[in-house]
Amino acid sequence: MRGAKSLSEGAAPDGPAMSSVKVEERDGELVVRVGGKEIVINEETLEILQEYVRTAMPLEELARKLGLRNWMEAFEFVKAVPAWVLWTPPAFWKSQVRQQGA
Repeated sequence: MRGAKSLSEGAAPDGPAMSSVKVEERDGELVVRVGGKEIVINEETLEILQEYVRTAMPLEELARKLGLRNWMEAFEFVKAVPAWVLWTPPAFWKSQVRQQGA
């Protein structure tokens, strides 16, 4: 098993952090840790993120769909996800993950 590679870490710049967010690559998968929860970027997560980006989905609804506690965690999650991931077609993502696993 490969070790985890930290890609980014974020917290509120002023005052105490509301939540610590980390994006890690583990075994060829991107994993975002926010609010004590780990969210694997997979085809289903990408579909939810792309719906958020392309529509007027409120952060409250995004939080609900991702199983986060509130809109602030959803906001921190969106900020942590690399922009290129948001625009990657889910089917392409799935094929790339399969190729890495082969």
